[in-house]
Amino acid sequence: MKINIPNWVIILGGAGQLFTAIVYPYIRHKVFDWYTDVKQLKPLNQEIAKTYGRYIQGLNFSFGLIAILIPNDLKNGTHLAIAITGLIAAYWVGKVATQIAYYPMYDIPKKFLFKWGGYGMNLLFVLFAIVYTLLLLQNIL
Repeated sequence: MKINIPNWVIILGGAGQLFTAIVYPYIRHKVFDWYTDVKQLKPLNQEIAKTYGRYIQGLNFSFGLIAILIPNDLKNGTHLAIAITGLIAAYWVGKVATQIAYYPMYDIPKKFLFKWGGYGMNLLFVLFAIVYTLLLLQNIL
């Protein structure tokens, strides 16, 4: 079976990843009141939590830029393409699995925007997992 992911799908996925990176601070602050919870931690743990949040935001942004700027390089079958698409696929598959296992939807505030925004974000995460898994398979096969 030959898989061929069009560049526009990769670029669309990249734009979605940039979107997740851009809205991440808003979601932490306005939807989950994350900083109030973080303030209850010891100072070192506060900094660790903030650092991990920045890592997540930075990875989402970086993966988005890679997809938008060099989509052909993500599907050229080289060892680097396999490594990068494998990394990004594992990241998003892991995110989806974690979302299902540990983040029940009832924790999202019931406001209309937050409820439907949560569904939209989850759909994006699934899209990213599918696109990068297919890209990985395209590179391997």
